[in-house]
Amino acid sequence: MPQGDNSKDTDKQKRQAEHIEKSNQKKGISESEAEKKAWATINSMYGWDKRVNNGRGSSGGKTNAKKVVHNTF
Repeated sequence: MPQGDNSKDTDKQKRQAEHIEKSNQKKGISESEAEKKAWATINSMYGWDKRVNNGRGSSGGKTNAKKVVHNTF
């Protein structure tokens, strides 16, 4: 699916994006910027922005390092 293609989004997601877009427009944000922000919000809500790198790169704040405890006795 090409970037920006919203054809697989559910009706609920489309309604949510439209609501967010209208809210942003009321705040004085341009129509195109409001649409971008709305879909960025929807993607963030459903975790799609986290799946883009396919497990490569950032670990999302999680590390495999063990915690070192120093005794001060």
